[in-house]
Amino acid sequence: MISPIAEQRHILTEQLPKIVLPDSYNYIAVFLTLECNLGCSYCINRFGELADPVKLLSGDEWLAGINRLVSAENLPLTLQGGEPTLHPDFYRVVNGIRSDLNIDLLTNLEVHPQRFMEKISPERLKRDAPYASIRVSYHPETMKIEALAARVLFFLDAGYSIGIWGVLHPIWAAEVLRAQRYCQELGIDFRTKEFLGEHEGVMSGHYSYIDACDRNVRKEVQCRTTELLIGPGGGVYRCHSDLYEGRAALGNILDPDLVISNDFRYCDCFGFCNPCDVKLKTDRFQIFGHTSVEILF
Repeated sequence: MISPIAEQRHILTEQLPKIVLPDSYNYIAVFLTLECNLGCSYCINRFGELADPVKLLSGDEWLAGINRLVSAENLPLTLQGGEPTLHPDFYRVVNGIRSDLNIDLLTNLEVHPQRFMEKISPERLKRDAPYASIRVSYHPETMKIEALAARVLFFLDAGYSIGIWGVLHPIWAAEVLRAQRYCQELGIDFRTKEFLGEHEGVMSGHYSYIDACDRNVRKEVQCRTTELLIGPGGGVYRCHSDLYEGRAALGNILDPDLVISNDFRYCDCFGFCNPCDVKLKTDRFQIFGHTSVEILF
């Protein structure tokens, strides 16, 4: 039996108004949880100080928030984390998202393959794009490529859009490139990403703003984003740094008055940016030269 309070909450969430994203938005990130079953030393989520965990939205709450979104054609929702499959309602969320919203998944694929396939059809995680909808992270510090490749092949044979990505960390670059060759011989799409962060006192990565990530001096700037970043508790954040370090959210995805704008916002944390926000990268059309945020000094 559903309690009167739960029934009232259900009615309210069903009546939430749509959230229209600016046409300039390039990415929608849904962080179902920041928890992970791996412990990689170079995890980008821990570039700064990782905030204490927050109470997770339930599957129904996620669906009430996600299904409000109205975005540009073919702009997918990317379920990520942490490891998104660890959310207790992961399958409920995937299958409850509006059918007109495309879904991408960032995962380490430490899942039970048969259960995943029974719960989610290949068509639900597939769209017309120059890269796979299921993007599997390979971390040689904690994974074996032979086992991962076998699992990915199992998904490929079942019709899923899936590929592997490896980070070229200075310590692990040679092994990642070996893994890439191994997978390519098997017919697996394996791509590499540059390492973002510090190793032995040297900052790696290509960034649009000098000193954005040096973590020495805070500066006041005006900043605007091209990404909708939704944290595990439903908070909507200006940037990855705000999300990971537990700074105040702009609002909540369940707030009926939430409006997503394209405005510049005051920030006094420049210098403590997360590399994800200020790196030079490709946009959703795979055109290089994009940066997630624009900063005015």
